[in-house]
Amino acid sequence: MPVRPANARELEVWDDLVVRPGGGHVYQSMAWARHRAAAGWRPHHLVADDGSAVLALERPWPIIGGGSAYLPRGPIPAGDAAAMAARLEGFTGWLAGRGIDVVATDAEVPAATGYGHRIRAAGFHAIEEIQPSRHHLSLQLGRGVDEEAAMAGLAKATRQRVRAAERSGIAVVRHDGTLEPDAPPGDGFAVPDEPSADALDRFYDLLLETGERREFTFGPRASFVGWWRAAFAAGWLVYLEARSADGAPLAGLVLYRHGGRLSTVHSGDHASQRREHPGALHLLRWRAIQLAIREGCAEMDLGGADLPGARREPVEGEPMFGLYEHKRSFGATWVDMTGAHERVIRPRRYAIGRVVARAARLVRMPGSR
Repeated sequence: MPVRPANARELEVWDDLVVRPGGGHVYQSMAWARHRAAAGWRPHHLVADDGSAVLALERPWPIIGGGSAYLPRGPIPAGDAAAMAARLEGFTGWLAGRGIDVVATDAEVPAATGYGHRIRAAGFHAIEEIQPSRHHLSLQLGRGVDEEAAMAGLAKATRQRVRAAERSGIAVVRHDGTLEPDAPPGDGFAVPDEPSADALDRFYDLLLETGERREFTFGPRASFVGWWRAAFAAGWLVYLEARSADGAPLAGLVLYRHGGRLSTVHSGDHASQRREHPGALHLLRWRAIQLAIREGCAEMDLGGADLPGARREPVEGEPMFGLYEHKRSFGATWVDMTGAHERVIRPRRYAIGRVVARAARLVRMPGSR
């Protein structure tokens, strides 16, 4: 399939091509391209003959030439598995023709579509995930699903926790760049009393605390918070914060707004507050579902619950089982996804490039000699 760089008009409406359509993703957005460019990646905005588009991020190898490319959550799913695989081959061919030695992709395509079989037949092979999770838990919000029906779909214990949190006076503050100044945040939400940038910075600390409990690690504050602020300004990110009746922060939830759905990105809470405020995270997730319904979303994506080395549904006794059960209690079902794949185009230069890139990183490390 012929592929070319996007023209000026297509760049002006880029997010309409890859973020807003069904299946679109914020990691294909102009905001993400700018954020990654600041970190040393070279963005390519590509368009195929069938009108599909993809953001490809190139990382050149030091010294030897060539490089690697990553299609973050792209190409976005559209059409059947054969059409999607053909697009991926077209974009990969364009990159290969410009010296790229390996192309990685982790488009969010359900495994049941057969897409994985098709791209493996085209020379791709499965790799460890680039993003935290491969699979996700999805709550479908199609026609006829209103807030009453969604509440009825919650497990009994979860409904009780949500109602108890409401009665205890927990407020959910909605940080949302799409809201006009002085616009009401919607029933069940509170207006921020501080700059959203400050709240996002505070959430990073909460995320570190949560990561220590769940054995997750996160990148530097400047990169994480810088991206959140950029996505917030573009309207792709919503931050919900639960506060106690006296205003103390209890828990937070970061959501992406894209592709006709809201997606859970990060969640965290203070373990020390769980006994006194046991339903804070439950109330946050319920408010996210309400927001998705009010915005006419087709899906509430509650995110993943799998770990490296165990890319499957967790079982009792494993670290992610509690989170898995928590998300399922909102009526979400597990969806197996195709997962990350890569195609090595020039094996020898790819192998050398990885070694050279690793050595360059070590040289740049603080304190290295």
